[in-house]
Amino acid sequence: MMIVIEGLLDAAELADFRARLLAGEWQDGAATAGAFAQGQKHNLQLQDGTEPGIGLGHLIVQKLWANPLFISAALPRAIYPPRFNRYMSGQDYGAHIDSALMRPVGASSMLRTDLSATLFLSDPDEYDGGELDIEGGFGAQSVKLAAGDLVLYLASSLHRVAPVTRGERLASFFWIESLVADDANRAMLFDLDQTIQRLTHQLGQGNRELIGLTGLYHNLVRRWVVT
Repeated sequence: MMIVIEGLLDAAELADFRARLLAGEWQDGAATAGAFAQGQKHNLQLQDGTEPGIGLGHLIVQKLWANPLFISAALPRAIYPPRFNRYMSGQDYGAHIDSALMRPVGASSMLRTDLSATLFLSDPDEYDGGELDIEGGFGAQSVKLAAGDLVLYLASSLHRVAPVTRGERLASFFWIESLVADDANRAMLFDLDQTIQRLTHQLGQGNRELIGLTGLYHNLVRRWVVT
């Protein structure tokens, strides 16, 4: 399952994000990579647990909790504090799979990474290359979105960031632990919820069959959610 959420940040928010990020303290991204990924990761990353990353990360999380499409697709239990990276010309991140468990800075417990997310902060015409290539059940997909758009995909997917050949690619990335751990069950709930929403516009909330379908959705949530 791969979901694109358009316009999570508007133009004014993007301008503020970029100005604050570019004034931040950046380090070699390989410093935060796992043992296998260190040789694959060639980028810059904002230092974890520092400003402006903390404040901007909070703003992203607030936006996500208020976004119906994100809630429907992720059924989130917890969101890893967003990180920020930069790819300059010649930099890339080779094929890898994200770690299954991560501990946010200052947290006492681990977070299971069910879903990965990338929020694009540079427009596609600002850089060449830099596509996020994701391999899934329907083959490889290349993602390069408008600034302010976010892509949500399975953390178990093999993925890479293609080399940037011109300009600079600025983005935020993070992970989500879902209330529904099973990817297939979560995908079915998402499809059912989206169908219910479309039918509600067509039939109205009082439609008896639609009420039954809504009940089925919530009963499946009760069966599959682990709180």
